[in-house]
Amino acid sequence: MSAFALSARAAVAPVRVSSAAQQRRAPVSTTVTAKMPHKEMRRQKRHTKIRAKLSGTAERPRISVYRSNQHTYVQVIDDDNQTTLCAIGTMSPKIKEIVGTDEWKTKTVEAARVVGQTLGEMCLEKGIKSAVFDRGGFVYHGRVKAVADACRAAGMEF
Repeated sequence: MSAFALSARAAVAPVRVSSAAQQRRAPVSTTVTAKMPHKEMRRQKRHTKIRAKLSGTAERPRISVYRSNQHTYVQVIDDDNQTTLCAIGTMSPKIKEIVGTDEWKTKTVEAARVVGQTLGEMCLEKGIKSAVFDRGGFVYHGRVKAVADACRAAGMEF
């Protein structure tokens, strides 16, 4: 027999797998999960612990802050009805006309202060006077603190 004949037979022959080998295989996951940085995993763990202790209601909703490298986003959430009552961030046109359109201007504490002031005014227009503040696992310092202080200055109670 030639070498060609053996390789042709090997290519055509079906591969047999025993049933025991099929049972030992781990199930294949179809979801794609990107590896998160350690710092973000720790922040999400802190946020989960915080969320276990606080919840927003219709009369006292939750103010949730998210701080990315470029922007600051804030939402007022009614957890009982699972609705967002109002939301604003440094990407909104209302804030950009006050702060400016340059990229570095949306990262500042002053921009976060404007977001908090605007959010406080929006809440008072909707009749929301008190809320629960959710810092989202971030340290209560800098932009997160500026949002909270500006909301309080606008008339909100935490």
